[in-house]
Amino acid sequence: MPSHLSADRPPAQPPERGPVDALITQTRRLRGDVDAVRRDTRSDDTAPEGRWQRALYDLALHQLDDLDEHLAQLRDGPPPAPADGGPGRGTPATSLSGSLLSRVGSAEWNLLTDEANWSAELYRLLGRDPATPALTLDELPSLVLDEDRCRLTRMVTDCLVDAQRIDGEFRVVRPDGTERTVHMMGEPVLDADGSTTSMWAVLRDVSELRRSQRTVSETRDSLQRQRQIARSEHRLAVELQEAVLPPWQGSLRLPRTGPQTLDLAARYLPCAVSELIGGDWYDALELPGGDTLLTVGDLTGHGVSVTSGMAMLIGALRGMAMTGTAPGDLMGCLNQLLDAAVEPALGSAVCCRYRPETHVLTWAQAGHPAPLLFRDGTGCALTAPEGVLLGATSGAAYGQAEVVLRQGDLLLLHTDGLVPRHSGTEAARRLLGLASRLDGARTAQDCVRTVVEEFGGTEREDDACVLVARVVS
Repeated sequence: MPSHLSADRPPAQPPERGPVDALITQTRRLRGDVDAVRRDTRSDDTAPEGRWQRALYDLALHQLDDLDEHLAQLRDGPPPAPADGGPGRGTPATSLSGSLLSRVGSAEWNLLTDEANWSAELYRLLGRDPATPALTLDELPSLVLDEDRCRLTRMVTDCLVDAQRIDGEFRVVRPDGTERTVHMMGEPVLDADGSTTSMWAVLRDVSELRRSQRTVSETRDSLQRQRQIARSEHRLAVELQEAVLPPWQGSLRLPRTGPQTLDLAARYLPCAVSELIGGDWYDALELPGGDTLLTVGDLTGHGVSVTSGMAMLIGALRGMAMTGTAPGDLMGCLNQLLDAAVEPALGSAVCCRYRPETHVLTWAQAGHPAPLLFRDGTGCALTAPEGVLLGATSGAAYGQAEVVLRQGDLLLLHTDGLVPRHSGTEAARRLLGLASRLDGARTAQDCVRTVVEEFGGTEREDDACVLVARVVS
């Protein structure tokens, strides 16, 4: 590769302009496309993934800017030699852009005469006065940071002694105190007998490019750490949820003795669009005296803190129910518990107490969908007593309602996310549309399976629970 500063050889001629112009046009078009995509991409720059995406876009734009400038230099050829025949001081290359003039320079060091020739661009790159002499190879390390001088010395030695090409980076400190990263590429110039007579190099300021690469690396590391934390939280939330939700699988009968019992089955359906565990729960518990407690609920949010809050509510609910606390009072106590929590939270719940001797179901709700009662092939939503969301208002009062259940009646309790993209009246209407199919089911587990087959295969945007209780003898 010939030196373009050597006076005893003709300068390299630029390639045909047509093909290079076409490459420049393609590069600029690609840069415009990348910039348009970057502007149109909506990302949260405060989140690790958003910062990583933005950094990658910026790095790509930096690299395309460099490619554009390098192609322009290839098209226009090296800058003209100084008119006075001097060492290349202060002569602008008018064919190149101003930004490139300060980013790419060249130099040749003659080992026989100990002369150094720098291009005007190299003076600008290193921030030195063009009126001062170019630094020799012995003087060049004075610009380099102490920790990088050995690297520069090793590159120059390998080039001069072993005739190896130069390709490496080092950091320099300009006279104004700014630090720049310089990438140097070059090779030795040999005479007829193979001895090194001089060394030439092209030096490029890659500070902005390296800064962009560091930003990409840092944001990628941040994203990886965030994902690792998320995986750990997910694993912890799953373990906590599995420890708290009822361990029984398939059908369960409560109370375990007596003339009339409830055939029970339930299912937890995770969110399909997020790995975070929500605060949905279901529970069934045999109480002293033979009564049965049924409950489902939902604590808003996702993650370990929400799952731990759900565990707290289930534990409190079980403990108070065992003491004989009525459903309405249970809702009031849970509301006080959330209101006194360190982290504000909102939740909804429905709580039912079934007494088999009288067949009476007493229930209360806190901003939650009412239980659905299916009887003789038809269904309806129970009329809900008064009750606001848990944690919404201090000292809220919760009413109670009662309904007498019959042999064969089926009670369905669920959380909001069971019917995706539907809530309230429309969700209840779609669930009630399963009345004929549920009437033909033999067990509560078959009923749950029917509900899951109908609504469990869709892209669920939130967690959900369903609990079915059927009155059997």
